[in-house]
Amino acid sequence: MSALPKVTMPEALQRWMTEATRLTRMGKLTEATKTIQQALGRPPSAQSQASAATPDGEVIEGCVTTRETAELDTPPAARTPAQVDGSTLTGSHSEAGLTRDYLLYLPPNISNSPMGSPSPLVVMLHGCTQGPADFALGTGMSALAREQGFAVLYPAQAQDANPQRCWNWFQPNHQLRGHGEAAVLAGMTRAVIAQHGLDARRVYVAGLSAGGAMAAILGQAYPDLYVAVGIHSGLASGVANDLISALSAMKNGPKTPTSAPSAAHAHTPRPTIVFHGDGDAVVHPGNGTQAVAVALGDAKQGDANSATASVMAQGVSAQGRRYTRTVYLTAAEQPPQAEHWVVHGGGHAWSGGSTQGSYTDPSGPDATREMWRFFSHHVRSDC
Repeated sequence: MSALPKVTMPEALQRWMTEATRLTRMGKLTEATKTIQQALGRPPSAQSQASAATPDGEVIEGCVTTRETAELDTPPAARTPAQVDGSTLTGSHSEAGLTRDYLLYLPPNISNSPMGSPSPLVVMLHGCTQGPADFALGTGMSALAREQGFAVLYPAQAQDANPQRCWNWFQPNHQLRGHGEAAVLAGMTRAVIAQHGLDARRVYVAGLSAGGAMAAILGQAYPDLYVAVGIHSGLASGVANDLISALSAMKNGPKTPTSAPSAAHAHTPRPTIVFHGDGDAVVHPGNGTQAVAVALGDAKQGDANSATASVMAQGVSAQGRRYTRTVYLTAAEQPPQAEHWVVHGGGHAWSGGSTQGSYTDPSGPDATREMWRFFSHHVRSDC
């Protein structure tokens, strides 16, 4: 398919989306996805030859298999999970009419956490064209979990739900508590906690790009489940309610959020750490600022700096990448409500990640370790 000529906004978006809609109605989902990628200024990615495995029939909630390797809808070159001591299990969860597969990493001697307490859980949501094993390799989260003694859940988006395996964060039916992908991910989290005796007071969710946007939704829709949120190169909850508004926010930065994930929990900001490269050409860096503003309960102004006191510091990673870290302070002796890391010159990639996975920037500060540090200071006291 030949590329459409580039014209100015908003005419460009209208033309791109008209073409994408036409192709979708014809059933040409791959071509439609390529058109959307061209609209975003990124080359089409080669699709995996493996499609997401969705079991037939009803799946028992929280069912976990004992396969030792993971082949869950990941690129062929990235199907081997990170070689880390411990157990890597695969399973599926069904809820709200959806079924999603997952990888679950459990460190060795998981019960040997401090003072014999249950182990924390970090839920990691991959980006478009990625899968659980690829994301585990790129972020190195399982290796850190082995070192620090926490479990990691890697849900897998089904390819029949999105041709590029993006989480459908921009569709209202997936943004609401008790509905769609938000519901199946939250239910999966609860099932894994119950089955493996994990610590319900220390449950965190993070993601990259579309996964970061879905992590933001989960944090707002389920504040009673997720204690803190990590958003890398993603978008704030509520910045889009259809594909057009999603493309606009990604390309030009966010406007005031247009939808709330859950009316009952819309005003319960979650502690949030944000990483975003200021050279990101796929998701506008302004989305990182907006995500911090939402975390501080200041979404209407869209200005994180107006909400609370902050401390800013400049730094350079061990590999020479400059960054600016801003910490947003709360009450005395309380952990910060938000951190914002701007990676200077960084693109649409996991900062400090490994080249074994896709969409990584090994030269940046270590987002994986910094997210865990931030998470570890936040513990729920009401359960």
